[in-house]
Amino acid sequence: MKAGTDHLTSQIISTYSVGATVQIVLDRLFAKIRSEEYPLNARLPSERALASEMGVARNTVREALDVLEARNVIKRRPGSGSFVTYRSEDEVPEREESSVALETSPLDHLVVRGILEPEMIRLAVINMTPREIWDLEQLMSKIEGVHTDVAAFVKCEEEIYRKIAEGTHNPLLASCYNLAIEACRVSFRTTLLRRHLSPKRILEYQQRYNALFNAIASRDVERAVEFIKLHLVEEQKLFLQN
Repeated sequence: MKAGTDHLTSQIISTYSVGATVQIVLDRLFAKIRSEEYPLNARLPSERALASEMGVARNTVREALDVLEARNVIKRRPGSGSFVTYRSEDEVPEREESSVALETSPLDHLVVRGILEPEMIRLAVINMTPREIWDLEQLMSKIEGVHTDVAAFVKCEEEIYRKIAEGTHNPLLASCYNLAIEACRVSFRTTLLRRHLSPKRILEYQQRYNALFNAIASRDVERAVEFIKLHLVEEQKLFLQN
């Protein structure tokens, strides 16, 4: 195996963000993909089948697939399954920022959010154009339509935060926050949300985001920043409970 491939492998199956059992599943799945037992475009067995084959719980397999998808090794297609997209390091060059995301611990992620989000919200309130606020309103309507689908809810959340980051009109800040979103995908939060994002909690989050949007739309900087600080406190509580 090429040294470069060894390096890529170590990044994809990094132990920074997953538990030991998930790590074992990652190792085995990626080995099968790299050896082309599951070649490019092949459909992986179902979560149930993989869990049975490896003697682990389905949520363990799901966490491993989350990491593989975040690293562009597989692609999930709703209703169809998971398909191999991995080629080789030469064909799909490793992005340095992806490596950083994988090496970011849960605590690191929360600290960075605490630094970025208040200032991001402040600048967005000041700088968002009427059209950008209208676009954000459409995303808020979209997330309000999600009641039980955790994956769909998380995707809507990402779209909302990206739109707010773009609304700062600060490309560097928006780029930094995009990296924070990528780190979030491969960090603890995906697992926590699958465990705790019940329909009731989804409703609570929707109410929070509605309050945030109202503060942004009314150009109330102080209220918007205070909201995001309180929201981050709730996120930290959720982390500390686990």
